[in-house]
Order: sequence, then structure tokens, then C-alpha cells
Amino acid sequence: MKSDTLVSVAMEPHQASFRSYLALARLDHATKHVFIIPGIILAYALREPPLDHAAVSIVAGFASAVAVASANYVINEWLDREFDAHHPSKQARAAVRLSLSPLLVYAEYAVFAAIGLLLAWQLGTSFFWTSVVFLMSGLIYNVPPVRSKELPYVDVISEAMNNPIRLTLGWTMIDPSTLPPSSLFIAYWTAGAFLMGAKRLSEYRDISAIAGPELLHRYRRSFRYYTAESLTVSCFLYAMMSAFFIAAFLVKYRLEYIMAMPFIAVLFSSYLWLALLKNSIAQRPERMFRSKRLIASLGLAVFALLVTSFIDMPLLYDLSRESFIPVDRLK
Repeated sequence: MKSDTLVSVAMEPHQASFRSYLALARLDHATKHVFIIPGIILAYALREPPLDHAAVSIVAGFASAVAVASANYVINEWLDREFDAHHPSKQARAAVRLSLSPLLVYAEYAVFAAIGLLLAWQLGTSFFWTSVVFLMSGLIYNVPPVRSKELPYVDVISEAMNNPIRLTLGWTMIDPSTLPPSSLFIAYWTAGAFLMGAKRLSEYRDISAIAGPELLHRYRRSFRYYTAESLTVSCFLYAMMSAFFIAAFLVKYRLEYIMAMPFIAVLFSSYLWLALLKNSIAQRPERMFRSKRLIASLGLAVFALLVTSFIDMPLLYDLSRESFIPVDRLK
């Protein structure tokens, strides 16, 4: 009965306004582009490029990223409208409740994509092609016949790709001549998988409790293959993999970053704690900055990375050398 009520409320059509079409772009989700910032910081700390036009590049780069992401959101909301009707909160989206023109929706997608790529072109080849990949990732995730969001675990891995893409966008704003190290790229990717897995875990727990698993299955086919236990274990796996590649990056490129690792671990733990709360903001990452605990954890991690980026700690290099204890000393 609950699920029938949800669908009937969601599917009442109303005429759309310009503001309704603009809502498809989810400009309020621009906070997600905070994941670009570490790319900027690390590119500067590790590459030390000239910063003659850095401010202009950063502003244009963020504008480009927002535009490309908005194009992805437009196509996401339009193609998900029938499925979102089964979601307790997403049923309120404009594409579900309103009568939209397909022509205008696709025109809006094209406009945001064009603006994003035109801005990206001004920032160099590396940034431009990274933006193209960003746009393509939205098509792979949302558009049939691939529509990776319908495939269990593939949905998490493909959506998480947005994380290393944002890292690369930030990096190439500062140093367009190189790309981030592979260890950092994979660490960012698996960290994104952890975030997306935690989001699905929170959705699974809440929607199953409200309306049962059947409604959840109609909302997203991939949930037919998930359980709360399997999602929890997957989050643990993604976090472990991310920690491994973070450590590999730290040891290889700047050993001082090891001192920031405990703060990064606390950040992961804080996000998982949020995901386990009822009606968690983990389901709506654009609202993550409303959590004081998460903000404090993020602030400490960023501060630790900043400090260890510019303060040398020679003692760490002494401690990292090979050292074996002779048996004779134990007698």
C-alpha cells in the first residue's frame, strides 16, 4: 500500500516552467566539486609549476566542471524519471512530477555540455579530454544499452569514476603537462566507490524500512542483488583498497603525507557513521556539509595534507630505511 501511494503521488503531471527545467541541472550539487581541490593542492605541492594564470584557470576550470556535471544531471533525471517515481524523496523531482518537453530537455543537455567543453578547451588539451571523459561517464552511467547504474557493483564502480575525474581536472588546472600518479588515481577511485557504496547502503536500509524491498527493486534494478550485509562488506573492501593505494602514493611521492593518514581514516569512519544513520545525508552528498562531524573530519584531513605538503620531516626517512634486528642483540 505504501509503495502504491508513492507512485500515484509522483506521477501527477503538471506544466513545467523555466525554473523547472533549470532544476534538472542540479546546480546546488556544485558542492561535490570539492573533490577537485586536492588535485589542485597536490599538483602544486608535487610539481611546483608556475602560477602566472592559476587563478583564472581555477575559476574557468570549476565553471567548466559545473557545466559538464549539470549536463550529466539533466540526462540522469530525464532517463530516471520512471524509476525515481518509486523513490520516497526523488519522486519530487521535476522530471517525475512535471510534464517536460523532450526537445527542451535534450537542448538543455546540449547547452550545458557545450559550455563546459568550450571552457575546457581554453584550459588545454589535458583538461579538455578529461572533461570529455567526464561527459562520457554520464552517458555510460545513464543511457541504454549500457546504463551501468542497473548492474550491481558495476554501478558503484562506474559512478565512482567521477572522483578521479575531478581529481584530474584539479591537477590539470595547475599542471596541464602531466596527469596524477596512478596510485593516487586508483586511491581516489576506490574512495569514491566507498562513498557510493555507503550511499546505497543508506538507501537500502531506509527505503526497505519504509516500503519494503519490492519498492526498492522497482526504483533501481541493481538493488535486487544487494543486501545490507553485502553493501557493508563492499564498503569495507573499497575503504581497504583506497587505504592501500593512498599509502602507496604517500610512500612513493612524499613520505610526510603518512602523518595525515590517521586523519584520512577518521574521515572515512565519519562518513560510514553518517551512512548508518536513519535518513542519512549520505543519500544526498550535496548536503554533506551540513554535518558538523563530517566537516570537522574533512577540515582536519585537509589541514594535515596542507601541513605535510610544505613541512619536511627528515626523521621519517630515517625510520623508513631497511632495518633488521640481529638475533645476538636479543640474547
